[in-house]
Amino acid sequence: MDLVLRARRVLTPAGETAAAVVVRDGVIAAVEPYDAVTEAVDLADDEVLLPGLVDTHVHVNEPGRTEWEGFATATRAAAAGGVTTLLDMPLNSIPPTCTVEALQIKRKSADGRCHVDVGFWGGAIPGNLADLRGLHDEGVFGFKCFLAPSGVDEFPPLPVSELDRYLAELAGFGGMMIVHAEDGDALERAPEAHGREYASFLASRPRGVENLAIAELIEAARHTGAAVHLLHLSSSDAVPMLRSARRDGIAFTVETCPHYLVFEAASIAAGATQFKCCPPIREADNREDLWAALGRGDIDIVVSDHSPCVPELKGLDHGDFGTAWGGISSLQIGLPAVWTEARRRGHGLADVVRWMAQRPAEIAGLTRKGRIAPGCDADLVAFAPDAAFVVNPGRLYHRNPVTPYADRALAGVVRRTWLRGRPVTDREPHGRLIRRGEA
Repeated sequence: MDLVLRARRVLTPAGETAAAVVVRDGVIAAVEPYDAVTEAVDLADDEVLLPGLVDTHVHVNEPGRTEWEGFATATRAAAAGGVTTLLDMPLNSIPPTCTVEALQIKRKSADGRCHVDVGFWGGAIPGNLADLRGLHDEGVFGFKCFLAPSGVDEFPPLPVSELDRYLAELAGFGGMMIVHAEDGDALERAPEAHGREYASFLASRPRGVENLAIAELIEAARHTGAAVHLLHLSSSDAVPMLRSARRDGIAFTVETCPHYLVFEAASIAAGATQFKCCPPIREADNREDLWAALGRGDIDIVVSDHSPCVPELKGLDHGDFGTAWGGISSLQIGLPAVWTEARRRGHGLADVVRWMAQRPAEIAGLTRKGRIAPGCDADLVAFAPDAAFVVNPGRLYHRNPVTPYADRALAGVVRRTWLRGRPVTDREPHGRLIRRGEA
């Protein structure tokens, strides 16, 4: 045995129980009754043993924009937040992960720098249809496209007129498309964001821009039979459409993000551009409708969409929502942020584990991740759900200390994280680069 962890509260797929988790060669060999093992590392009385979280939506930005974030800093932040596996988005790195050559460059940049396991999404952009199969064969987990400008010139949006062709290509070899769904034409007709008032930015990206893109995406998935995953749902208006699509048998999964479940538009102060993201944080009633959809299972997962940048691009000195970079930095604090709000609404830790560990692993095809069960990787987290803290950006591992969670009181503290049975520390990283079908 490499390790035995024992706790009065262990979150397993069968529910919460007192148990001893036996680890051999980095894998969970057995989950035994609590008293069946005498020599073990005991968790504190206020700690719960959780499976490591799986965050399938992270912008690491290396290479090319490593000053925004990087594999060393992002993965250490992930581990500190209980995330033991992350999937890196194909942008905002340079080059974007849209060819096999670019994927190889990114893997070389990541090799030896990761504190958690890291996999990669490929990109679907105009002109790279012929590159998709090669990227799939090289182990990317799927392909991301935008239906509106992405914010970086090297990753242009896929025209809606091309969507069927790309989805049909993916359906031919079992690939999945993950989509930033805002309609580019509708976005052009919306008022332009400007100035310090959040209301101006919110009006520039109305719910209809998102709803229209989702409707178009559903119909393209219906016609092609491709598997589609909807990224960062912010408009609760779209939930009935999504429910109907799944009732019709369309292969459609849905995520939302902590910031849409925690914040609401009316509370965002003038000039507080650390809250800017696309699609935007919306009204309080919209937030509650997202929570209801999550509770019903209409939304499958909660992942970070960690999308940081250098502080200058956030424009905190001028507070202009029209020109500031759009992205929320939250990789390290997603678990306590979601848990704080979830328990206020009557949800338990088992729900949070399903949304942030088990289901993300299932959607990505990570069969050995996201569960405390024999045969799974021993990716484990000691979490104190009743402990509390105030977010101090200077104590986060993110490369740049800019986050809308600054000074916010949260419940739940990650005290220790193990990756395949080994503690994650600031010392030598031992995360692996993973491929689709191999983890």
